[in-house]
Amino acid sequence: MSNLSGIMDKGLYSLQLPSNENSVAVVENFVDDLVATLNIGDDVYANLMTCLNEAVTNAIFHGNKQNPNKLVYLNLEIINQKRLVFTIADQGEGFNFNNLPDPTAPENLENLSGRGVFIMKQLADQCIFNTKGNEVELHFKF
Repeated sequence: MSNLSGIMDKGLYSLQLPSNENSVAVVENFVDDLVATLNIGDDVYANLMTCLNEAVTNAIFHGNKQNPNKLVYLNLEIINQKRLVFTIADQGEGFNFNNLPDPTAPENLENLSGRGVFIMKQLADQCIFNTKGNEVELHFKF
């Protein structure tokens, strides 16, 4: 809970992450601290961890293409001690989130990738992309 002291008062938190795989562990530790601080249940915890892992991994590898000069921004707003709103943004070119192959289609079932956005849409209470496609907003009720 050390790096989250005061989060209950402000309701806002921000991380700037380098575009490398170590940032995923930073986010996982952040989520662990957040869950302990706010007494978030296991079901919401699992959804949070899965979605944020997907969003940050996508930002690092697809958005910023692991460019060491680009950052991933993670912002959190806690609303009325009932809802978490995460915004994850990268410095990449974005993508057309409306034109993704359906990972549940028979021809895509055995693909090793391509499920991240689908998973986020299923597990978050809301999943909203900006027009450019380089920022996603994830809502969770707890």
